[in-house]
Amino acid sequence: MPGACVLVTLEGTRPLLVEIQALVDGGGPSPRRLSVGLERDRLAMLLAVLHRHAGVACADQDVFVNAVGGVRINEPAADLAVMLAITSSLRGKSLPKGFIAFGEVGLAGEVRPAPRGQERLKEAAKLGFTIAVVPKANAPKKPITGLTIHAVERVDEAINIVRGIG
Repeated sequence: MPGACVLVTLEGTRPLLVEIQALVDGGGPSPRRLSVGLERDRLAMLLAVLHRHAGVACADQDVFVNAVGGVRINEPAADLAVMLAITSSLRGKSLPKGFIAFGEVGLAGEVRPAPRGQERLKEAAKLGFTIAVVPKANAPKKPITGLTIHAVERVDEAINIVRGIG
């Protein structure tokens, strides 16, 4: 489904997979930004970074983001999954089946590592996910069986990878 991306987050010490849904729709004179389960200010920042560093403009669009199941996401490692869900909705194209993403995104468009990245990747592989886009610093030294990992340093790289495999 366009606008959906699975995130591997942490619930205490356990990796937890959460679907992030985004809907980008034509806005009126003052477009709305609404998020459930994610800080609204963080969403505004991510939209600005998407525009500035990836050329993805949503300024005249309503943007809605939801963490499925009522989960509250309090870690910045959700940034990359949120951005990929937004671009998926904007393009009207689903992310590949078995796809996950995580990573903090900075104001300069850099993708920063998430804590316990190896555990996140192993959990995703264990649950049958096959494609991951993660920060370069979280790329495993040894391959994880069944999981193709795309390690990125910048948000525009992540978007280009998704366009290439989607």
